[in-house]
Amino acid sequence: MSVATCQCHIVLTLFKRFLHQDQDLGIDRQFRLRIRYGDNTNLKFRAFLIPYGIMLFVGGIPLFYMELALGQFYRKGAITSWGRIVPLFKGIGFAVVLIAFYVDFFYNVIIAWALHFFFASFTSQLPWTTCSNSWNTPQCAEVNHEFNGSFYIVNNRSGISHGGINNSDTMLSDLNGIGELNSTQQPTNFTSAAWEYFVRGLLELNQSKGIDDLGAIKWDIALCLLVVYLICYFSLWKGISTSGKVVWFTALFPYVVLFILLVRGITLPGSAEGIRYYLSPNFEALKKAEVWVDAATQVYFSLGPGFGVLLAFASYNKFHNNVYKDAMLTSLINCSTSFLAGFVIFSVLGYMALRSGKPIDQVATEGPGLVFVVYPEAIATMPGSTFWSLLFFMMLMTLGLDSSFGGSEAIITALSDEYPIIGRHREIFVGCLFSVYFVVGLASCSQGGFYFFNLLDRFAAGFSILIAVLFESIAVSWIYGIDRFCQDIKAMTGFCPGIYWRVCWKFIAPIFLMGIIGYGLWDYKPLEYDGYIYPTWANVLGWCIAGSSIAMIPTVAIYQILITPGTFCQRMKILVTPYVVQHESMAMVDNAMSTERPTTLLIIDENFKTTSTDRSTYV
Repeated sequence: MSVATCQCHIVLTLFKRFLHQDQDLGIDRQFRLRIRYGDNTNLKFRAFLIPYGIMLFVGGIPLFYMELALGQFYRKGAITSWGRIVPLFKGIGFAVVLIAFYVDFFYNVIIAWALHFFFASFTSQLPWTTCSNSWNTPQCAEVNHEFNGSFYIVNNRSGISHGGINNSDTMLSDLNGIGELNSTQQPTNFTSAAWEYFVRGLLELNQSKGIDDLGAIKWDIALCLLVVYLICYFSLWKGISTSGKVVWFTALFPYVVLFILLVRGITLPGSAEGIRYYLSPNFEALKKAEVWVDAATQVYFSLGPGFGVLLAFASYNKFHNNVYKDAMLTSLINCSTSFLAGFVIFSVLGYMALRSGKPIDQVATEGPGLVFVVYPEAIATMPGSTFWSLLFFMMLMTLGLDSSFGGSEAIITALSDEYPIIGRHREIFVGCLFSVYFVVGLASCSQGGFYFFNLLDRFAAGFSILIAVLFESIAVSWIYGIDRFCQDIKAMTGFCPGIYWRVCWKFIAPIFLMGIIGYGLWDYKPLEYDGYIYPTWANVLGWCIAGSSIAMIPTVAIYQILITPGTFCQRMKILVTPYVVQHESMAMVDNAMSTERPTTLLIIDENFKTTSTDRSTYV
């Protein structure tokens, strides 16, 4: 299977964590549907493109290229590949698998939210446009609101307030072009019907006081989550042969919808102002470490290095496939898609700002409000709102499923390659894996589940993914060796990477990563969300989650040292020597310069005993 067919998994992270690697779904986090949402939106939205572009060219694309090349050359998943690249750093493989494992705990919850909205859209009047529902408050204002003859779309910050209580100071103001309050009117606090639908109707966050008060499980969300995992299971249980077919739809359909939404968005009044805001950088925000960390994380989230996805999919390439072309083409498509997504989003934000008489930085809110409040609210004001709503949430679902397939396949492939018994019983293993995901995901489906969701979003893949990628860069550039790596690429493509790639791999990418990690840790602040301060134990739990994945690197290294025979110096020499150098004949058998990944896999252990297994059952 060519990387071209896998680009769907890598390229489409449209709404994923638009700005923050809170590692969410990428739908909201989007620029992470991994979706994290943007904090301090007025700073981040306008500052994001500059650090994103820098990190893309000096870190993202070079490391993307590096992982594709390693996966294609070694033809294995993350764990086995890193055990052969630098045996001492085999723990990198376990670390990236564990990171992907943690991400899936909450990522699919966002898809479940999108599925709920999709089902709720099968009505002539969208349920988030009215205030006559059981979850609404007296302060609720319908989407189409008349006040003294002027039209308003009223909403608070479209975020989520602690305890679900509206602490917004949003006021109705007459639409005089600059959103000022008419002196003859009295300020009145209102909350958007769309906001109340999401926070009070769907999440029921008003029933929870915080992460230590999760409350009852929302079975409507839990049922949607179950449907999501059933789709994932039947798409992946037979391996790449089934997911490769499904992914054509999940990859291409979002592009069709994205183009349709772009055309619709730029034809809306006020869209030009939104696009102008999108393209105007805020240089003050560049002084904030969080913006750079978010940009770097988004680059790695959208391109895929550090999750084991690239190693897994590239391992199915033909050995002589032009991996350089794949890397450049996929990166270009990815970057263009993210950039294009910004026009889709900000054209609508400009429209909302014009209709509400509020500045764009107040319309563009933090949290899931961008995708699940602001955008649905805007859609509700358009002619044919039911159609646009179905189209939009169908796109979010396919986008999320596409990314979910990639992360899950990376885990399955890595463990199947390292432990062949898993591959021989793939259907059972995949079922057990998704069962664990579903059980843990129920915590995010509770009334206070958003607090748990936000905790995972913050810690599952933030600093840990950056540290994992840093170790990858160091292992390849300084231990495996740039010259040897370039010769590997030449063996596959017929040419060596240029000086730009060598410098980025060996110097620029590691330095940038170390700087961002160090600055981010120095600027770290305890977890909070919209005024709610997480308790100390929650922050400790978050760091345990983040630390557990990175701890795999030194833990496995120590284990490797203990089980390797010889003196300490002899052990270290063996463990920093690539597998292809230790067993040159084994490398030839394993790669065989073949055009396809072998169906019958020859396994040679440390004692040079051979066994064979039929790989077709799980690839």
